[in-house]
Parts: sequence; structure tokens; C-alpha cells
Amino acid sequence: MHQVIGKIIDSTEKRVKDIENTSTYSDIHNTHKRDIGYAIYKAKKDSIVPVIAEIKPASPSTFYKDIPPQKAVSIAKEMEKAGAVAISVLTEPEYFHGSIDNLKFVRNEIELPVLRKDFIIDGIQMDEAHSDLILLIASILGDRLDEFVSLAQSKGLEPLVEVHNKNELENALRTRTNIIGVNNRNLDTLEINLQITSELAPLIKQYDSENGTNHIIVSESGIHTTDDVKRLIQYGADALLIGTSIIKSDDIYSKTKELVEALK
Repeated sequence: MHQVIGKIIDSTEKRVKDIENTSTYSDIHNTHKRDIGYAIYKAKKDSIVPVIAEIKPASPSTFYKDIPPQKAVSIAKEMEKAGAVAISVLTEPEYFHGSIDNLKFVRNEIELPVLRKDFIIDGIQMDEAHSDLILLIASILGDRLDEFVSLAQSKGLEPLVEVHNKNELENALRTRTNIIGVNNRNLDTLEINLQITSELAPLIKQYDSENGTNHIIVSESGIHTTDDVKRLIQYGADALLIGTSIIKSDDIYSKTKELVEALK
């Protein structure tokens, strides 16, 4: 694992220790979960690309823009208006400049399903704020992945299990997750290669064909142009998680719409 990821995990462990497990969080999971599967199905039926657009203030190497909660809401509404099927909100504060408040504000102000994007290493993180989906990274959770998938589902959260290679994929397929995210970024080197989706998506489809299951495949990272979108859909992705190229744009609405309508 790349040293930057190691530092993020260390930071997350310190953050977890500061989370207060109080009654404030006791009933957040009673909120109705918005159906990402139906949103993706409807988009595909309408011949538009199911884009999960991400509110991403920064990456570990680059700061994009300051995004306080009200700005996050404004950005999310532009993405929603442009046809995104869901909104991903980064909540990791130190390296991605995200926040739980951004997640809360966005979830309260839009109608789309909302994904919490963070480094989840402790179940208590699932009780900080409500979301419809939660990212679980296979390479980080390892043998605990199945436990975390089950815990998320018991709380009414839809886990999006992120994998990068065949071993992680096999681990993910042993869980009850309905959604598998294929990360085109190698977390050991941080290099991006869109071919990762072309290698893993067919394996998921083969597994589904042999086992009577139906996983949703989400391709993540390195998606900037309509050509990238077309390639990944051709490789077998059902939806695309797109952050950097949208958030860097001077026109969030137009860039989101351009990617959503890439197949038209």
C-alpha cells in the first residue's frame, strides 16, 4: 500500500478515537434509503450514462477548491440538474478536505441517493451521519470486509465495495454486496489504468451468470472525457464514479451533463 494511503489510515484511526458514540446518532438509520439500483436502471433505459458525481474538495496531492456545506449543496444541485444518478460526498477531512457536515447538508437538500466516500475502518463511522451508500475498500478491510458489508446492510446502508485486482474481487464476491466498484487507481502505486475495468468487469459478469446474481459494476478513477466514458461502458461498467474532472470544471452543470450524455 502506498505511503500516502498509510498516512490517511493513520489519520483515520485518530479520527475514529474522537468520534463520540452518543444518542445523537441512535436513529439516523431510520431514514428511507434511496434506491441507487433503480436510478441506474432508469438512466440506462433513457440511454444516458449513470454518473455518480463527486463533491471532492481535494486529493492528497492537489487542492481543488474550498467547499463548505452550503457550497456543497449548490454543487450537488447542479450535478442533480445535469442528470447525475447519485452524489458522492467525500468526508475525509485531512487529505481530501471533506466533512461530515457536507454529507449532512447535501443529503438533506437533494433527492438523489448519496454515497459517503471515506476510509471506513470502524463500525462507529457508519453512525456519524446518514447516507444511502457507503464506500468500503477491500484492500483496507481485508478479512473484515464481509463483516463490514453485513454491518452496513444491517444499518440500512448500501455498501459499495471497492476492488482493484482479482484477489480483492474474489473477496468482494464472497460478501453479500450488491455493488462492486472497480478502482482504476492502484492503491500501491497510485497509478491509473482504465484497463482495470476491462479486466475485472467480465469476471463479475461471469460470476453473476454462473451464480444467478446481478452485481452493479461502478468504474472509478481516471474518467475525464466522453471517450473515457464510452470505453468504460463498453468494458461493462453499469455506472461511473467521477470526481476530479467535474469538480475542476468552471461549469459543474455543463461538465456533468457532457459526461451524462456521452453516449448520445
